[in-house]
Amino acid sequence: MATAYIPIRSKGQTTCHHHRGRQLEFYCKQCLEVTCVKCLSSIHNCHPICELSEIIPQKKQDIRNFIDRTENNDLVQSGIYIASADTLLKDNDRMFEELSHQLKMQTEKLKQDLDKLTAETLSVYKNMKNDNNKLIQEYKQDIEMYDRQLKQQMTDCKTALQQGSHIEIYDTKCEIDSRIHLPVTPVMGTTSFTPNKNPQGHLELALGKVTTSAQGHTSTGQGRSVSSSAGQQQPSSQQQTDDKGKKAVTRTKLLIEAKVVEEWNSPSLIFSMYPTTDDQAWTKCGNTLTLLNRKGKVIQKVTHKAEINDISLSPTTHRLWACDDQNNILELVSGQLTKRFRTKEEPYSICVTENDSIIVGMSKHISKYTTQGQMVLTAKTRWRWKSLVCSPFRITECPITNNVAVIDNSNERDGGDGNKHVVVMDTDFQKLFVYRGDIPSTPQRRSSPFNPRGLVYDSHGNIIIGDQYNGNVLVISGDGEKVKVIHTDTDCVWAVGMGRDDLLWTYIGNKVKMLKYYRK
Repeated sequence: MATAYIPIRSKGQTTCHHHRGRQLEFYCKQCLEVTCVKCLSSIHNCHPICELSEIIPQKKQDIRNFIDRTENNDLVQSGIYIASADTLLKDNDRMFEELSHQLKMQTEKLKQDLDKLTAETLSVYKNMKNDNNKLIQEYKQDIEMYDRQLKQQMTDCKTALQQGSHIEIYDTKCEIDSRIHLPVTPVMGTTSFTPNKNPQGHLELALGKVTTSAQGHTSTGQGRSVSSSAGQQQPSSQQQTDDKGKKAVTRTKLLIEAKVVEEWNSPSLIFSMYPTTDDQAWTKCGNTLTLLNRKGKVIQKVTHKAEINDISLSPTTHRLWACDDQNNILELVSGQLTKRFRTKEEPYSICVTENDSIIVGMSKHISKYTTQGQMVLTAKTRWRWKSLVCSPFRITECPITNNVAVIDNSNERDGGDGNKHVVVMDTDFQKLFVYRGDIPSTPQRRSSPFNPRGLVYDSHGNIIIGDQYNGNVLVISGDGEKVKVIHTDTDCVWAVGMGRDDLLWTYIGNKVKMLKYYRK
């Protein structure tokens, strides 16, 4: 399925792509785009219109504000981060030099029988040190690239202000709206060494305990394992990468049945649930947002003037976003839902991505926007406008592959057949596979039609689905090849959400149940 990228007009183009030869002299406040005089009676008929020159003073001021902010804050910060990367390199070398010295001192006490174990452990340190140096060097290069990009933006902005036409100034302002993101500080491997003060017993134990955190899983060959993590706990899993170095779906051994670690009656109905990083969770019901702690206590309530259709938590800013039945896309700021932009159709669902884009599900399609409301991608095809999804009820993004999973209610009013299912697609909204509720290994568990109500990815790239009427909580591998029921309940599953350390929050019946489903 081909995808349509919007906007079509290229940077600097002064003529209308709908009406050839017509100059772009006006600005549509509703569609947020420049138009020609013929567009006023056709594409933008009855829209609020002004001359392009009227908005240029504000665009210039926005560019000046960007220059001031970049010079006084962002460029200063980039210099600090570059210096910090140099310090990390020095600290990393010093840390491993100290660890190696401590290890050698202990080895001398254990004489020749410990030489082999010593060499093997030093090898682990050396490999980890090299891996860390590589990570820091790459981080430094990313920071330097970030610094160069900011400076280039500064140059472009100054040139536009001094010499640019109205169109060039407008385009420059649009470009700086798409902010360059500061690279994320790398998660390096760390290690500690604990000498054994009682050298009796096995030589392996006499050398001491080595604890590390790094990607992968290694062994010293003497029964001494080096456990690993990469910002996530993966007790029985293996991290893989594809040929392009992109993180791939992690295959993880699951518990035979999920363990309910906490359970309490919810103070209100819950139709969407998003746990935060501090063991709380935002929930929505009707026009009300409620923040609950891990014991079910109400921390905060926010009431909106319209019906809230769905909510999503930004994985980068950790701010809550929402969409309502008045076509508004909103962000929670200072305890109040603030409108960021509007969609032309009613938004059914919303998902804030890792790069802070906003995916919105609407009738017969999903579309991706910037936080300012500029559409950058849609799932509609260019010619037939045939939809990949009919009624997108819930949307979630994979933290590993950035694939997107969508619950499609397939409502008849949207052209569907009423058979609800889950569609998984890649970052370009190309279909990867469709899951329709089949459970090959345990068909007896599903007696009612598949009705997914909750959907979320976990940190290993697996998809968690709450099947409402069958009371099942399912885990599907990211490639769709494996399906497992980890929890079955006598009540309906209404919502699921993923908390810290893959603690699964579920709303079943009138209770919130927290599930652990990975083997320790």
